[in-house]
Amino acid sequence: MQPNSSFSPVERLRRLRETRLGSFVPVLLALAAIWLYFGIALPIWEFWGDQDATSIRFIFLSPRNIYNLFMQSAVIATLAVGITVVLLLGEIDLSAAATAGVCAALLGVLVLAGIPGWAACLIVMAVGIVMGAAQGLLIAYVGIPSFVVTLAGLLGYQGLMQKILPTGNLNIGDPFVRAIARILVPDIWGLLLATLLVVAIAALALRRQAERKLRGLELDTATTLWGQVAFFAIIVFAAVLTMNAYRSVPLLIVLLTGVTAIVGWVTTSTPFGRSIFAVGGNAESARRVGMNVKRIRVAAFGIVGLLAAIGGIFGASRYGSVSYTAFAGGSLLLESIGAAVIGGTSLFGGRGSVWNAILGALVIGSLGNGLDLSGASAADKLMFSGAILLLAVAIDALSRPAGNGQR
Repeated sequence: MQPNSSFSPVERLRRLRETRLGSFVPVLLALAAIWLYFGIALPIWEFWGDQDATSIRFIFLSPRNIYNLFMQSAVIATLAVGITVVLLLGEIDLSAAATAGVCAALLGVLVLAGIPGWAACLIVMAVGIVMGAAQGLLIAYVGIPSFVVTLAGLLGYQGLMQKILPTGNLNIGDPFVRAIARILVPDIWGLLLATLLVVAIAALALRRQAERKLRGLELDTATTLWGQVAFFAIIVFAAVLTMNAYRSVPLLIVLLTGVTAIVGWVTTSTPFGRSIFAVGGNAESARRVGMNVKRIRVAAFGIVGLLAAIGGIFGASRYGSVSYTAFAGGSLLLESIGAAVIGGTSLFGGRGSVWNAILGALVIGSLGNGLDLSGASAADKLMFSGAILLLAVAIDALSRPAGNGQR
C-alpha cells in the first residue's frame, strides 16, 4: 500500500468522505466560514470603515438572530430531510416544495371549514403520503425517470395549489396550527430534551458498534466513537443555550429535531433504511439479493410526501398564512435540494445523512440571513447560493471512487 504522503488531494478527499465524520467536514467548514465572515469579519470591517461608530455590532451572532435563523431554516430543513431519503436512492424529487404548498393550502381550507387543527394536520399528512407515493408508483412500476415524474408533479401541484387558493393567499387563525411555531419550551425542558437527545445518540452509537462486532466488521476506536457523541453534544447544547439566551427553544424546532431523529433512525438502524442505501449503491445487486426495489422506491417517495406535508404545516404555522409565493412560487425547492446536497448527500445515491441536511439548511439560511443583514440584493443571494451548491456537487463528484459516477 502506498504511504499516505503519496496520495493525491482528490484521493485524500475520497478517503476523508468515507469516514464517519468525514461527510460532516465540508458542510461544517462552509458553515464556519459563513459565520466567521458575517459574524466577526464583516462587523469589524464596518466598524473600522465608519468614523462615527463607537462599538462593533455583532448582529449576526446575537442570540436573537440565531433564534430567527433557526426558525427561518425550519421549513427548508424539513423538506431537505425528505429529499435526502430519495437522494440516497439515487433519485430526485422536484415536487417537494409544491407538495408542501398544496398540503399547506389544504390545511388552511380545512381549518376554515371548521375542522379542528389537529385533525386537519393528520389529513394533510395522509394526503402528502399519497401524493409522494403516487409519483413513486410511476417511477418504480411504469419506469418513468424520477426527474420527469417529479417535474410533472411540480407543474401539476403548482396548478392545484392555485386552484385551492384562487387569491394566492389564505390567513390561518386556528389556534392549534398557529401554536406550533409560537409555543416556547421552558429553558429547563429545553436542556433536558437536549440531554435526552445526546443520550439517545450515544445509545445508538453503542448499539451500532455492538452490531458491527457481532458481524465481525471493523470497529470504531473509542476516540472516534465518543468523539462523534461529544461533537454532536456540543452542537446541540450550544444551539439550546443560544436560543434560551434570547427567548427559549420553540416547539417547532423540537418537532423538527424529533422528525429528523425518527427519519435518521429509520434510515440507519432498520432493515428498510439499510435497503435504501443498498439500492442507492447498486440497485441491480440489491435486486439480486432479494430486495423489493420497487416497493422501496415507492415507500421512499411516500416519506418525502409526508415530510413535505409536515414542512407545509410548519410553514403555515410560522407565517400564520399560506401563500403561493412562499411555497410553490419561490425558491423553496431549490434551497431544499441545495441544503441536502450541500449537507453531503450524494446525488449518485448510497451516501448521505439526514443530519447533514439540517446542517446544509443552516448553510443556506445563514448565507441568506447574512446577506440580508449586509444589505445585499436578491441577485447577490442567488449567485452566492449557486456558487456554494456548485462547490458542494463538485466535492461530491471528486470524492466518489472512479467509475461510480454513472448509474
